[in-house]
Amino acid sequence: MANGVLKPRWGQPLTGIISLFSFTLIAWLLWYLFSDPRGPVGWFPYPFVMYLAMMILVGLWQHMLLGDWPFQNLSQPLRGIVQTIVNLIVVWFVIDVLFYRLLGTGFNFLSYYGLEAANAAGKLPTVAEAGATGLFAQVAVVGFVLIGFFTYPVFTIFFGKWPVMPSDLKQPNRGLAELGWASLVTLFCYAILIVPFSGLLFPGAALNPPWWGAIGGTQHVHWVFGWWEWAIVILFLTANVWRMKPWTLITLPQPWRGLLCTLLCFVAAYAIALFCRKIIPMWVPAETFQVLEAAKGASEVQRFYWIHSAEIAGFTLMPFLVWHHYFDDWAPGTDVDAWSAFFFRTAGVFLFAALIYLVYYYANFGHWALGNHHMADLGERFSHGESLVWNFWWIIPLLWNEWFFHKWPFYVHEH
Repeated sequence: MANGVLKPRWGQPLTGIISLFSFTLIAWLLWYLFSDPRGPVGWFPYPFVMYLAMMILVGLWQHMLLGDWPFQNLSQPLRGIVQTIVNLIVVWFVIDVLFYRLLGTGFNFLSYYGLEAANAAGKLPTVAEAGATGLFAQVAVVGFVLIGFFTYPVFTIFFGKWPVMPSDLKQPNRGLAELGWASLVTLFCYAILIVPFSGLLFPGAALNPPWWGAIGGTQHVHWVFGWWEWAIVILFLTANVWRMKPWTLITLPQPWRGLLCTLLCFVAAYAIALFCRKIIPMWVPAETFQVLEAAKGASEVQRFYWIHSAEIAGFTLMPFLVWHHYFDDWAPGTDVDAWSAFFFRTAGVFLFAALIYLVYYYANFGHWALGNHHMADLGERFSHGESLVWNFWWIIPLLWNEWFFHKWPFYVHEH
């Protein structure tokens, strides 16, 4: 960069430790203000989870696709403040205008207002009995974001921005071209993996019900969450502490390299999800499964297995992101790109993820710190899948600081 190389302000590991504690405290404060049931707003889990998920996706568009255009030359912290304000405006537009009012005009399951009106008119008896209406539109939006967390960045990470690059396109044309191409793939995957869940919620001939019931043991969309979240984690592990390993072993030209990496990523993600399903009963109390089965039958237990697999994946987010961005991929030795460093950081990420999991569930952070009252009894703590909400909120201050504020004030430019 013309401004010099970024260096940790207080050296390592002190800069990483200060950053980690800062992001945790910021996330905790914002959680109390907006999502904690004991706080002033109390948006938990919806519509809070929808807004924070869309914030990350829009932030990804701003930073990874558009390269912070047109604010890339602003000084800090002004650039970060401006990009945050723009992010919030775009998030509102995407949810309330693009999904609810434009796409929702034709696809009512995408419209909060449309579902509310249909339920008030007595046209959605199943939804009325369930006591929820517009909530399902919020779920549909979250499903789009889930798919987009993989399909938008995959073209940067695995495909090297193919087919948009190499070219002589400049920003914003380059970013908009990539946004358009990735959106096409996102909508294709969304139609196959998310829309059928609305066919289950609103039965009829127009939308087919989920096709994965016989595969996953449940028709719930949490089957998709259970392995897709692991695909997201593998993708971002690649770009962070893995430093593009092990995919550097694949030397095919694009798009074949990207296609093979994506295929192997999905295979690995599904295998890890199946492994998680096998080991979850080792520590989750039997009471949890008994309550779930008594409430909704065996399929509810299968639903829990899949969503809890996604939760386990979610606990890796903070360890690998903070390790890469604020501890500078530290590993024993001098070569951070060595295979020994790759395995060291991988083992470390999963160790720290396990420790955070223990704090959340067994030290009951989710109850006393986040206000989830149903987590008072051990048998009831695991069944709701809500740790994903906290883990995604936990990474927002880190991502905003890295993407929009360019690590200010934790890093300085060395000229």
